[in-house]
Amino acid sequence: MANSLDLEVVTPERQMVHEQVGEVQLPGKDGYMGVLPGHAPLLSELGAGALTYRVNGLVRVLAVHGGFLEVLDDHVRVLTDAAERAEEIDVERARLALRRAQQQAAGIGDATGALAALARAQTRIAVAEQKQV
Repeated sequence: MANSLDLEVVTPERQMVHEQVGEVQLPGKDGYMGVLPGHAPLLSELGAGALTYRVNGLVRVLAVHGGFLEVLDDHVRVLTDAAERAEEIDVERARLALRRAQQQAAGIGDATGALAALARAQTRIAVAEQKQV
C-alpha cells in the first residue's frame, strides 16, 4: 500500500495486528493521538481507550489498556498490557465490571485502582458497541 504505515500491536500473550494501514488513532496517557505516514519519531505511554486504524478504507477498532507506543520510519509499534477486538468483548461482563468499578470508586478504598477499572470497562463497552454500528 503506497503512503502507508506498518502497524504492529502486541500484548504479552499474542500479536494482535501486523499489517499496512493508512492511519492510526490511539489513546495516549494524556489524550488521543493520530499517526499518519511520515510522522516524526515518537515514544509515548498509552492510556486506556480505543485504538482505531484504517485498512483499505475500512476502520478497525481494538480496546487497549496501557503500554507504550513507538513511531519510527513509518512503523508504528504498540506494546500494550491488554488488547481486545470488538467481537471478543462480552458486553454484559463489561457492564458488570463497570458497575463494580463505579461502586468501588464511590466507596472508600483504592481510588486509583477503581478509576483504572472504570476506564477499562468503559473502553470495552464503547469498542464492543462500535462493532454493532
